Amino acid sequence: MKRRTVATTGLPGGGWMEHGLATAVLCIVGGGIAAQVLAARLRIPAIVLLLALGFLVGPVLGLLHPSRDFGENLRPLIGLAVAIVVFEGGLALDFRELRASGEGVLRLTAFALPINFVLGTLAAHLIGGMMWGPASVFGAILVVTGPTVILPLLRHACLERRSAAFLKWEAIVNDPVGAILTAVVIEILVGVPHGAGETPAVALALHLAEGVLVAGGLGVGFALLVAWAFRRDLVPETLKTPVLLALALVAYVVPNLLMHEAGLIGATVFGIALANRHVPGLGELRRFKEALVVLLVSCLFVVLTADLDLGVLGKLSLPILALTAAVLFTVRPAAIWLATLGSDLSRRERLFVGWIGPRGIVAAAVAGLAGPRLSEAGYAGGDLIQPTVFAVIVATVILHGFSLGPLARRLGLSTAAETQRLAVVGASPWASDMVIALHRAGVPVVLIDTYPGALQAARDAGVPTLQAELLSRHAEEGLADHPPDHMLAATRDELYNALVCTRLAPEIGRERVYQLAPSADHFLHEDTGVSRDTRGKVLGDGKFDFDALAGRHEAGWRFEVVPANTGSQTDAVALLIIKTDGAVELLSVDNERASPDEGDRMLAFAAPNIPRLDIAEEESPVHA
Repeated sequence: MKRRTVATTGLPGGGWMEHGLATAVLCIVGGGIAAQVLAARLRIPAIVLLLALGFLVGPVLGLLHPSRDFGENLRPLIGLAVAIVVFEGGLALDFRELRASGEGVLRLTAFALPINFVLGTLAAHLIGGMMWGPASVFGAILVVTGPTVILPLLRHACLERRSAAFLKWEAIVNDPVGAILTAVVIEILVGVPHGAGETPAVALALHLAEGVLVAGGLGVGFALLVAWAFRRDLVPETLKTPVLLALALVAYVVPNLLMHEAGLIGATVFGIALANRHVPGLGELRRFKEALVVLLVSCLFVVLTADLDLGVLGKLSLPILALTAAVLFTVRPAAIWLATLGSDLSRRERLFVGWIGPRGIVAAAVAGLAGPRLSEAGYAGGDLIQPTVFAVIVATVILHGFSLGPLARRLGLSTAAETQRLAVVGASPWASDMVIALHRAGVPVVLIDTYPGALQAARDAGVPTLQAELLSRHAEEGLADHPPDHMLAATRDELYNALVCTRLAPEIGRERVYQLAPSADHFLHEDTGVSRDTRGKVLGDGKFDFDALAGRHEAGWRFEVVPANTGSQTDAVALLIIKTDGAVELLSVDNERASPDEGDRMLAFAAPNIPRLDIAEEESPVHA
């Protein structure tokens, strides 16, 4: 097969290698992260831009040829990167989620997988025209739904917790199982080496048991070791993340020495077991690994797409396109529908999960290895596996990536609101009246406090409330279905407010956590005050601390949501802007104040002597 070449004349000595690697790093790392940032700004699935970038710098322009630039090290490097991705995915699987979605997860992992395999094999043979051997390998590869695609989509889709758990557990659990299934099918087709007195079936069973048991044992054993060592402070804080990454790679490499792709089970089990040991401090380490995984996923998609050859893409034919359509519109929906018959999944959930099933890195990596092995073993059509799997990956990433959010909203499975959601911590009388005014103005709010009596006024007005300590696991679960976009810590305790802001800043965003102005002047001092890294932005102009707000509220000040262009009013204080597109902007001395646009509204805290502004009845002020 003819390969692409890039002119390298004029480069002295080892210049070709240096030039090739420098170009590869620029395209893979720089281009991948640039695509992520652009996708975030455009609010589109980043995977789509990564595929487009890889195709552009690879098959189209010929700037990047990973197989040539990295040589024989490419596949092992891809495997190690995938191991870290599935390990981080395993850290997101908490067994507490199974209380609400356990049966659905079981159906999607234990029942849907074999049905997907059978239907996918039949479709590849009857529609794609593959021989039974390659068709069975294709069916095994396509049982996975890649966590490298699902997890980034779920971070931005705002799905309700149950539906998100279905997709997350299915993707992470089925990924290594699908890779193992593919390896087993290939072993059966090419022949399993066996010793004297052993039948091929016995040899395969022993081979499979050896790989799976070692992988599972390493994963669980490493999780217990980490929990024991971390809780006894035997590992310095700066070495905890390197230790976790090293153990994840060991859990991947060692089982792979015994059986192809068994390492994915080891890395996944290690992540799941560690997540459910609830090791203190693991949250901070997880956030670092999430950032690392974003980088790895970006690089992996660019590399695998750029490594495609135009000759391979030329094998895309009408039967392959028809097979791709069958996988999207028939195979997966039918498998999910059959697997969930009689389950507690609603019709809307079955429809949603049956449609959403994007394939990712593992499918692409396994296909790149499976096709050549079958071709070398003499199976006609083995060279069709890679282009067919790639066609399915591209189709599912684009169609499912763009349709996940709209379909979830259409089926009522999304927690996203047209207006950004605000969480207020501390249910004092003035804070209760403030959230009631915002609620009546159509702004999604949730009021959080540990004392049920303090929440009663907001509950009576229909405001969502959460009775919990915000720093507890209970509060984390309670906010999971309705994650806030902004948070205001409004308790009397200034240091607690700062602690809350510091805890939630990595999840919500440092620019979206606010707290009340402090009563002590030194709190905000540039040199001797509390560092900006360990507190939130100060609400308002810095003069309204808790006592000032409470005192004015007792004196009859009221909260109103009014047009932002109403004009300056004596003694009226603007606290928050509601943009026409639903965005919420809390005003702060830490922000540059932007001029409101036509149609924007604001939350004003007005003195009782100010005439009531002309606002709609549903936006009427709430008095003490």
